[in-house]
Amino acid sequence: MRLGVCYYPEQWPRHLWRDDARRMRELGLRVVRIAEFAWALMEPEAGRFDWAWLDEAIDTLAAEGLQVVLGTPTAAPPHWLVDAHPDVLPIDAQGQPKAFGSRRHCDFSSPAFLAASDRIVGAMAQRYGRHPAVVAWQLDNEYGCHDTVASYSPAALAAFRHWLAARHGSIDALNAAWGTVFWSAQWARFDDIGFPVGQPGGALPAHALDWRRFCADAVLAYHRRQRALLAVHAPGVPVLHNFMGLFTDVDAHALGADCDISSWDSYPLGHTDIAPGLDEAERLRWATTGAPDITGFHHDLYRGCGSGRWWVMEQQAGPVNWAAWNALPAPGMVRAWTWEAFAHGAELVSYFRWRQLPYAQEQMHSGLHRPDLERDTGGDEAAAVAAELAALPAQLARLGLDAQALAPRPAPVALVLDFPSLWMAAVQPHGADMPGLGVAMRYHAALRGLGLDVDILPPHAPLQGYALVVVPSLLHAPPAFTAQALALPGVVVLGPRAGSKTADMAIPVPLPPGDLAAGLPMRVHGVESLRPGRQLPLQQPDGQALAEGAHGLQWRDLLAPADGVQVQATYADGWPAWLQHGRWHAHAGVVDAGTLGQWLAAAAAQAGLVTTPLPDGLRLRRRGALQFAIHRGEQPVAVPAPPGAQFLLGGPTLARAGVAAWWVPEGPAA
Repeated sequence: MRLGVCYYPEQWPRHLWRDDARRMRELGLRVVRIAEFAWALMEPEAGRFDWAWLDEAIDTLAAEGLQVVLGTPTAAPPHWLVDAHPDVLPIDAQGQPKAFGSRRHCDFSSPAFLAASDRIVGAMAQRYGRHPAVVAWQLDNEYGCHDTVASYSPAALAAFRHWLAARHGSIDALNAAWGTVFWSAQWARFDDIGFPVGQPGGALPAHALDWRRFCADAVLAYHRRQRALLAVHAPGVPVLHNFMGLFTDVDAHALGADCDISSWDSYPLGHTDIAPGLDEAERLRWATTGAPDITGFHHDLYRGCGSGRWWVMEQQAGPVNWAAWNALPAPGMVRAWTWEAFAHGAELVSYFRWRQLPYAQEQMHSGLHRPDLERDTGGDEAAAVAAELAALPAQLARLGLDAQALAPRPAPVALVLDFPSLWMAAVQPHGADMPGLGVAMRYHAALRGLGLDVDILPPHAPLQGYALVVVPSLLHAPPAFTAQALALPGVVVLGPRAGSKTADMAIPVPLPPGDLAAGLPMRVHGVESLRPGRQLPLQQPDGQALAEGAHGLQWRDLLAPADGVQVQATYADGWPAWLQHGRWHAHAGVVDAGTLGQWLAAAAAQAGLVTTPLPDGLRLRRRGALQFAIHRGEQPVAVPAPPGAQFLLGGPTLARAGVAAWWVPEGPAA
């Protein structure tokens, strides 16, 4: 477990570099990410490179024993490239180019951009690929940030048509898959197909879905181009990308499989300000700590991408600048967020940024230091974590443990998340609040509130070792997933909309959940989305009330169970809300948090898992032999440590922003 920082030497006078590097080392930082936006300085004109400043920056950091993550600078193409090749600029859905003067002004289908990217990445790789201080490469920066995965350019259209031909094989097959007979929308040639925008009655859903698939594939292909260059010139050096929070336009599981390390950019307060599914009272309540489960959800998501190695590449260290309102973190929260990442298995937490910049778009975004070079609160808390990390080996040794005792282990619960299903929900939501990660995050939060650790995995991941598999929002269930789920010995929970679409975004016949009905015999006879504020009371099958206030919201499937299926709860109008058939459970819709927790606790008990309902704001995470606890609530709470627990951090009671870690003997978690 190490600490790092994001640093931009080109944005500061050179006389500061050596002192900055020394202070980084003294603070306890070990890894520095640089250069991901410096294309214009590396290549001031086409084909002419200036490496002197970057050589000096890397050598200055290395002289202090700091390791470097080198970012390829392709997220910020220089003006000379845009001037020579205007087609580099992405085009929005209204046909207008996105202007130079910021970042991500690039089209993943532009031949000129692809060629220029190859040149700068290849030149960087040749120069620094074997540099001993460069321990990893970050490819690009936040693919798709600022709504830039899609570009509606001539190059993108030509590539889309070629992609469609490869996917469908013939225009007749495409017409059948898309259902173009509806409204006489048949295509005669692939070259006649346009973008799924501008149609008076909306695009064909399958057309819009294939467009999303194509755009995500274009990002993946672009990533692979850069990786191939590094494989030649920097063999054996890990490659990573920094994913974003609350972002679904790119298939993180597919892209993560082409990384040696997955990383993401963690901004708990900014994400709380913009996350779906939170009401205003919740945003106010968690404004200075971050909502309890948004960050943990993303830690678990990106840990499940690729090889299992993962980092936090950008950790919020103070107020951000990009949310509607940007709060100051509560005292201790920067430290708590850092330990939370380590508890979820992170190898590295890298703070953004070393020093707040006094100019340009991010001048209101804080760092570990203020613009006057003085350390800010975030820097003090980072230093505190560094001291705690330095003391950890001796503490482990006193318990007879070594660093291997902190090796992450699989969780007992798997939550299955499928990006193509998320795209289907975005294309045809049927309820305005159904797209995005909201439903999956509800299930994850309910599981975490029971004290359970969760791995978030794609449908194709091996699930055999999990006691409980939760499938909250799998609109399309690939046949391989269905076969695997039916063979699992553990408990399976299906959330709403499970199996509701074919791969081409049609309603399956037999009706949903399609082949998943072999596990839980039922059919979905209809669906309805519920306007915000509309709540459907829930009750027991005999008409007796459930817990006070138990209700459905947002969405429900009208489930028709087969004979032998148990109805565990219903809506007040009689439609089933929770079905069970042996080890399989199905939830008809979205329900309130308390009810969801009770239903998942029942499934966990059937799976042989011990649950620990947690006080408000407290969350647990086990890493190897240590159990961690992080608290965001306003009131102090007791942690569920067993008698005789030996604490390495904190103690049996945590105040707000408190962190505890105690030794857990082999066996069930405390």
